[in-house]
Amino acid sequence: MTLPPAAPDPPDAVKQPERPKLLQVLGPGLITGASDDDPSGIATYSQAGAQFGFNMAWTMLFSLPFMCAIQEISAHIGRVTGRGIAGNIKRHYPGPVLAGLVGLLLVANTLNLGADLGAMAAALKLVIGGPELFYVALFAVLSAGLEIFVRYSRYVSVLKWLTLALFAYVGVAFVVHMPWATVGLHLIAPHIQWTPAYITTFVAILGTTISPYLFFWQAEEEVEEVKERPGARPLDRAPAQASGEFARIRFDTYVGMALSNAVALFIILTTAATLNAHGVTDIQTSAQAALALQPIAGPAVFAVFALGIVGTGLLAVPVLAGSAAYAVGEAFGWHVGLARKFHRAKAFYGVIVAATVIGALLNFTTIDPIKALFWSAVINGVVAVPVMGMMMLLSSRRDAMGEFTLSGPLKVMGWLATALMAAASVTMFAMWGKGG
Repeated sequence: MTLPPAAPDPPDAVKQPERPKLLQVLGPGLITGASDDDPSGIATYSQAGAQFGFNMAWTMLFSLPFMCAIQEISAHIGRVTGRGIAGNIKRHYPGPVLAGLVGLLLVANTLNLGADLGAMAAALKLVIGGPELFYVALFAVLSAGLEIFVRYSRYVSVLKWLTLALFAYVGVAFVVHMPWATVGLHLIAPHIQWTPAYITTFVAILGTTISPYLFFWQAEEEVEEVKERPGARPLDRAPAQASGEFARIRFDTYVGMALSNAVALFIILTTAATLNAHGVTDIQTSAQAALALQPIAGPAVFAVFALGIVGTGLLAVPVLAGSAAYAVGEAFGWHVGLARKFHRAKAFYGVIVAATVIGALLNFTTIDPIKALFWSAVINGVVAVPVMGMMMLLSSRRDAMGEFTLSGPLKVMGWLATALMAAASVTMFAMWGKGG
């Protein structure tokens, strides 16, 4: 019996592999989530575990649904409109609004870049010795060079494999002695301290898990996916693709954010079970955390923790520089995109180079960006509030999102996440004003 020929794909279909592998399904969400555990984040989580023991572990479970929602909304904006967040704000809101949000992003990203590059260099110096400032320059050149000269599809594959560096922190948690019963108790019944130090750390954790640069990056990577994948078009012009694409985005985002928060949880647990348990409570940088682990947990744990900082930094630095370049490029109407050749987007790549160089140069001044690791997370937590508010307004506009305006549980979670970030920041400033 002869079977009839298969019906041709509809014109709006997106070409997919016949048997897609996991890494082909995972993309923007996975990379975004993994880059969230950058050296700044590691410093924040280490400080939380060292200073407050297991009393901060609950924040990883608490923040996960809000993190998933806001990143999924970011991806929706990019996939529906074919533009990033800055490009959409430019189309629908006054210039000063765009300039203010992009300016805040640039400041936060540049400080974060400097802190991350410094932390990577300090970590590598701890392991192999050598000149720290040379390592800063080396990492800066390597990160910017890969973004500029490696084809987008191959570069994304490199970033995906770099996410494996995160599992170093999962392994470390199982090497040290961990009181799992105590951990479980603190996860479900935490002892919250209403003190400036505790609330500031809480804001820092929110700022490093729900960071503005992650919003811009994931939205833009969905735009890049549209450009690179055969048959893909913005959903406002190809609504038949919506069901499959939204399902992919949700799976990709949830896996990426769950990985990110799981790794962060293990960092908090490791530093709580080692540093806090031995009275080491003042950790300012991720490299300090690695060094403090050596006499307590042994040289192997120290080396894995330190090299993990380098691996996560190599993943995060390009995301920080890239998200800044996307935002600035769309604000000025330039050609943007890592899939473009250098000569087709010189200004876009120029911002990547400039942001990376300025971040690196902070390490050569009297400003110590290493000490700014924790505070860059606090700044991100504060800056996230207006960015999230604008995203929620934008995603509810029919003239921006067409028939795919935000609604239902995702809209509720997005506004709840925005309100949470605002309330945490206001509480922090109020406690500072009272002096305790």
